[in-house]
Amino acid sequence: IEFLHSLQFAKDHDAVVGVMMGSWPMHLITDMWLAVHDGDIAGWREFMEQAFCIRTFDSPEETEYYEKVIHMETRELFMYTQDGPLNQYVQFQGKIIRTLYRSYNNGIGLNMRKKPVNDMCSVLEAIFGNEQHSAVYSVVHSRSLEGEPGLKLMRRIAKNVGCDPVAALDMTPEYVKAILEPRGMLEHPILFITDHQRPEILENLLADPDIGPNIRLIPDEASWVGGDITLAVMANVFIGNPASSFSGFIAKSRVALGYETTYMFRKKNDYGEWVDVCDERRIFDPKVMNVMA
Repeated sequence: IEFLHSLQFAKDHDAVVGVMMGSWPMHLITDMWLAVHDGDIAGWREFMEQAFCIRTFDSPEETEYYEKVIHMETRELFMYTQDGPLNQYVQFQGKIIRTLYRSYNNGIGLNMRKKPVNDMCSVLEAIFGNEQHSAVYSVVHSRSLEGEPGLKLMRRIAKNVGCDPVAALDMTPEYVKAILEPRGMLEHPILFITDHQRPEILENLLADPDIGPNIRLIPDEASWVGGDITLAVMANVFIGNPASSFSGFIAKSRVALGYETTYMFRKKNDYGEWVDVCDERRIFDPKVMNVMA
């Protein structure tokens, strides 16, 4: 979120983002995207600066040559929100996200720690093998967000957009089936990603006669953040929790890449049917997501 916000701040204030080599954004990015190949740091820096319109620095002293330097803490970047038109925000943020995915790591090259990178498609391969490119499946992301803080955050989002305040936290079989059944997805694998804080959610899904037979868990030895993200981004259907930044980034990625089957904001209508309360782009909307947009 902070890296995306920093680029947005620079756009909104006619500035250029300066990033220190070896800083946490570089570590995070190169763990999943934009690996360094053949030790060509100079070429990597040139590509990064052109792709994201940023400047990279080796030491803080290098910034002294600039007439005006704005120093912002990580928290300030996290808290930054823009108040322009939503369409423009989605377009700019989507462009950044697509730039990342155009250079996803495939297991070749090094990250900023000079360690070999993982393959972003490794979890897909571990689960589906040679059928990974044609696999039809759904992903359910369950995140409880440590009890009351999660409930509080979901209530705030629900108040902003009108979705159910607990459904995305509880992930009941009824809620999941209402999304998957009309799309014929109960006949296909359902991958379950969780923080393991509420094991009863998985137990209830496994016990359901329609959902349980198709639930598949990601092997612990295969699971890692980048691989799990790719698994969810590439799913035919993604069911996530808008109060989770992990779900939020997946949903933003799916919007940026053109997927329309992302279910984050749902409620029951007057007929007792689960329906979407808005379109997928609202995951970018500060009026809904506040600083998580």
